[in-house]
Amino acid sequence: MEFQTTDFRKGLKVEVDDKPYLIVKCDFTNPGKGSAFYKVKLKNLENGNVLERTYKSGVSTGVMKPDLDEKEVEYMYGDTDGFNFMDQSTYETIHVTTEQCGDAVNYLQEGIKLYVLYYKGNPISIELPNFVELKVTQTDPGLKGDTAQGGLKKAIMETGLQVNVPLFINEGELLKIDTRTGEYVERVKS
Repeated sequence: MEFQTTDFRKGLKVEVDDKPYLIVKCDFTNPGKGSAFYKVKLKNLENGNVLERTYKSGVSTGVMKPDLDEKEVEYMYGDTDGFNFMDQSTYETIHVTTEQCGDAVNYLQEGIKLYVLYYKGNPISIELPNFVELKVTQTDPGLKGDTAQGGLKKAIMETGLQVNVPLFINEGELLKIDTRTGEYVERVKS
């Protein structure tokens, strides 16, 4: 099925030149003279490369609906080639390479539930939940009297991720981290 320009929006998964892409930005322009057009920024779902394309409004785009499938999985363990997940419906092991995981490796911890994205039957990337809970393994000691309005310091989480946290955070505390930005959200009450 071919997409029309009116279908374009941020977050839409499309196929361009036999490759799967995610629309990360879509701007509609209707100049006083000439025909209207869409300027689209696309991110390759296999390798993360970004490209920009311009499509005239109301003209055939050549942008197709991709053969994508999503499976819920649970992270089990990493090895030298990548990471292993268990399909939650069939209980089979799925292997995803380190390159396909990208920055998501900083959020993987045993037992986390997430999604593996398949393109034409092959796993190409993983999609994390918006928030994860990670334990602080290394940071400078918290100081009594420091408030949330104070400064920030670096903390290293159990997965190796470095996060800027408020001064009152101590080692061993569980923190809520936003996987989209890599930023500290709040302390998790135990």
